[in-house]
Amino acid sequence: MDFLITGIAAITWKQTVMYAIGLLLIWLAIKKEYEPSLLLPMGFGAILVNLPFSGALNQTLQGVGETKGIIEWLFHIGIEASEALPILLFIGISAMIDFGPLLSRPVLFLFGAAAQFGIFAALLLAACLGFDLKDAAAIGIIGAADGPTSILVSQILHSDYIGAIAVAAYSYMALVPIVQPFAIKMVTTKKERSIMMHYQPSSVSRRMRIAFPIAVTFIVGLIAPSSVSLVGFLMFGNLIRECGVLDSLSNTAQTVLSNLITLFLGIIISFSMQAERFVKTDTLLIMVIGLFAFVCDTVGGVLFAKVMNLFLKEKINPMIGAAGISAFPMSSRVVQKLAMQENPRNILIMHAAGANVSGQIASAIAGGLIISLVSAYI
Repeated sequence: MDFLITGIAAITWKQTVMYAIGLLLIWLAIKKEYEPSLLLPMGFGAILVNLPFSGALNQTLQGVGETKGIIEWLFHIGIEASEALPILLFIGISAMIDFGPLLSRPVLFLFGAAAQFGIFAALLLAACLGFDLKDAAAIGIIGAADGPTSILVSQILHSDYIGAIAVAAYSYMALVPIVQPFAIKMVTTKKERSIMMHYQPSSVSRRMRIAFPIAVTFIVGLIAPSSVSLVGFLMFGNLIRECGVLDSLSNTAQTVLSNLITLFLGIIISFSMQAERFVKTDTLLIMVIGLFAFVCDTVGGVLFAKVMNLFLKEKINPMIGAAGISAFPMSSRVVQKLAMQENPRNILIMHAAGANVSGQIASAIAGGLIISLVSAYI
């Protein structure tokens, strides 16, 4: 009883704030079903690491001394020492992706690139708000709309804000169905959102599907070597999917591997959500910058499509540009839903899916470029 009283007395107001944040993340995961596989373990982990004298962080054992708790140990092994988990997750993610719609209409690659505008806009904003270059770059990568990339870049650059960055990245990915419609409607008219696009499926040969991940790895590896770990593992997962001789491994990557790593990542990231590190004005600024990054991604993709329409005879529905972010498949579903609100007969899902998977590749390349560019100056 004395230890219980001592523990309660040791709770600080910052820890209380973290309990509230943890419960909020759990509520969003269960009640709203926003990225439950990540927000739920992150929320529960936020509670675990902020309990007074938490054994999840470290323990003092008689005759042994102080030892690392399970969350600190997992964080050191999986992220701090090797950055292994975020990279391995790319295998599972890409094993789920069909690049067919993208390969059948390669112009959609451009939308993946255009929708990364939020990365650089957020980086500049963070730098203007006083964050140093490595932290500004790590915060900017929230605009990649890709949780593993955000975690990896912030860890490689040794940012002090990895917890806040991870929470912002995954929270806004979960809120894509709320954030993107607002941003799209802000820069489009009803007439533009009603543009019909007819999908003309063209067959993509098995040979091309197999050659694509290999070719991308070579090209990106030669142009942006820092992106090789990100893009290479992304392409490897897709090669497993498309080769046709590793169905059991492909199924394992899509289910068991991705689920396990997602579960571990969610609870491990909570190590960086300790109250003294997390409850700061900077954390609130990072959440605001993260929202700014997602809006800029969406607006950048839409405006790029509108510029393209100035030169095209057959117009593109500019909402396709918004699907160029890496939040797959949520963003393409948002575009399809908005299209049907304007015209129930307008089917944009295949175009949007092509732009969406191009965003997966573009975000990985952008992450590598940010690492390379920033490392040269720190």
